[in-house]
Amino acid sequence: MPMDMIKNDVFKRRESAARSYCRSMPATFTRASGSEIFDKDGNRWIDFLAGCSSLNYGHNDADMKEALIEHIASDGIAQGLDLHTDAKSDFLKAMETHILKPRDMDHKVMFTGPTGANAVEAAMKIARKSTGRTNIIAFTNGFHGVTMGALAATGNGYHRGGASMDTSGVTRIPYDDYAEGVDSAALLEQMLADPSSGVDEPAAIMFETVQGEGGLNAASPEWVRRMAEIARNHGALLIIDDIQAGSGRTGHFFSFEDMGVTPDIITMAKSVSGFGLPMALVLVRPEHDIFGPAEHNGTFRGNTHAFVTARVAIEKFWADGAFQKELADKSTFLTGALARIAAEIPGATLKGRGLMQGVDVGTGALAEEICARAFDNGLIIETSGNEDQVVKVLAPLTTSEETFSEGFDILLEAVRETIASKTQIAAE
Repeated sequence: MPMDMIKNDVFKRRESAARSYCRSMPATFTRASGSEIFDKDGNRWIDFLAGCSSLNYGHNDADMKEALIEHIASDGIAQGLDLHTDAKSDFLKAMETHILKPRDMDHKVMFTGPTGANAVEAAMKIARKSTGRTNIIAFTNGFHGVTMGALAATGNGYHRGGASMDTSGVTRIPYDDYAEGVDSAALLEQMLADPSSGVDEPAAIMFETVQGEGGLNAASPEWVRRMAEIARNHGALLIIDDIQAGSGRTGHFFSFEDMGVTPDIITMAKSVSGFGLPMALVLVRPEHDIFGPAEHNGTFRGNTHAFVTARVAIEKFWADGAFQKELADKSTFLTGALARIAAEIPGATLKGRGLMQGVDVGTGALAEEICARAFDNGLIIETSGNEDQVVKVLAPLTTSEETFSEGFDILLEAVRETIASKTQIAAE
């Protein structure tokens, strides 16, 4: 074990106990490139976490880095509040040309504070102001952030407990295929049609098409379409949270592209900057763009450096269909690799879609041990799910097949070591 992983006194001495990922990955990282990350002693890890999908294009993409360095070196605007800047203009033109117009989307782009939770807060406020209602329909195992409004829509009890006060304004419904034999779309239709159901008419129906933190539960296109229809029939807005599932993670720029729906509001963050820089935005249909000036405010609503890299990301990866074709091929490869890993674990099942897939290994303890062994052998990978029982692959979308294969070899060995260890303990 590198000395770096043994002694991190200043972090233990001064960093808040709220720290998280570093507890299971006790190294001090110093540099990264593509799908690889290194510590100060040169120890190398393959990165299958990618900043929790905030590094979809890998670490330090050369073209984004060059553009950012040029911007900084020429004294380009660093902090512009929401003033007009050339960097913002260039980003908006790229977004309009390569993302919105080709998809026949008339949405306005609202820049919020730099976190996904802030984008969710804005989306919920827009829906409530636009409709004059307060109730938001959210779903089991959904994760939308841990600020108070977003937390009300988040299902995870541990995170909700962190509020230490009531969270309200949300009605929670079973997600697609949450309960065996329960058609949750039909259930919601029935409850909204019944004036005595106790469910208030909603301002919005909000969900992720793939639940990133909830265990990679993937909604079917039919279910998504039915939710869109229910929202339309009841005068509610359809909000799709694409913070983790968007920016190419599920195979298209938006996770809902091939489902035949156009959300009223879309929240984006994580990889929307392309470079791992803080940036979040809300895409909203013009008729719902109803905030007055600064009604949803924030000093950092629009990260100018992120505008620079986000523009490059769009122009480099989304100006034509080549990258999307690569993602389809990698998705097939990923499914096959995970199927081989699942075959090693009794009862394991595959979860997710696109480049947002994983293996449900049954228990959080087993998943945690697999990930720990993988880390010791040079792979960074994490868990998700209501009991952290899903080993989740969020590798950069740009990961080569060679690096993918190397990472999966490490993961397979970690699985075999873990199973063998548990078999030996049981035999004793």
